[in-house]
Amino acid sequence: MNLARSTVQRIVSALETEKLVIAATPNGRVRLGPTILRLAASVRSDFIATARPFLEQLSEELHETVDLSTVKKDHLVFIDQVIGPQRLRTVSAVGETFPLYCTANGKAYLAQLSDAGVEALIGRAYAPRTPKTLTRLDALLADLKSARRNGVAFDREEHTLGICAVGVAMQDPLGNSVAISVPVPTQRFPDRQTMIAERLLATKRAMETHMNSVAA
Repeated sequence: MNLARSTVQRIVSALETEKLVIAATPNGRVRLGPTILRLAASVRSDFIATARPFLEQLSEELHETVDLSTVKKDHLVFIDQVIGPQRLRTVSAVGETFPLYCTANGKAYLAQLSDAGVEALIGRAYAPRTPKTLTRLDALLADLKSARRNGVAFDREEHTLGICAVGVAMQDPLGNSVAISVPVPTQRFPDRQTMIAERLLATKRAMETHMNSVAA
């Protein structure tokens, strides 16, 4: 950065005082400190709070459960959920993890990667969760091609028999990948999948518009 060494030392010292960086080696090297982690956690909590009204509105419109998840390497972690009002409904615990290759929200994220990026992340063969799971890279890439074109991804009983889902992916204010999905019992899904996809895309656009306006 073309700064004098003394200037860098003063900046690092100030960052150490706030625990934004901490000593990493005896010879003066540093690494990110605990304050950074607290700030990141705060932003994540703020994002969940920001997203919550949009999830609630979508759930009210569809009368279905709506999930919010984040991507951790090669799997998803559910970070929030609005449970739908129907007696026959789908529920997943916050904190539960799911694979990317056989879930609507996971495939929505994978669709944002190149074909080579998908292979590098999850390989070429996958464990079958149901008889309908796509277990080979070529079949998955064909499905992702449609997701890239339409902006939404589908899980047609690929993770759990009796449950289908639609998902979209986006980024939170820190640039982390997150996804919104609507899981639906299979018996209600065929007649509602197009409308669910449309409302999911509208919710994604509304959230992105809101985050951009706040950032500005």
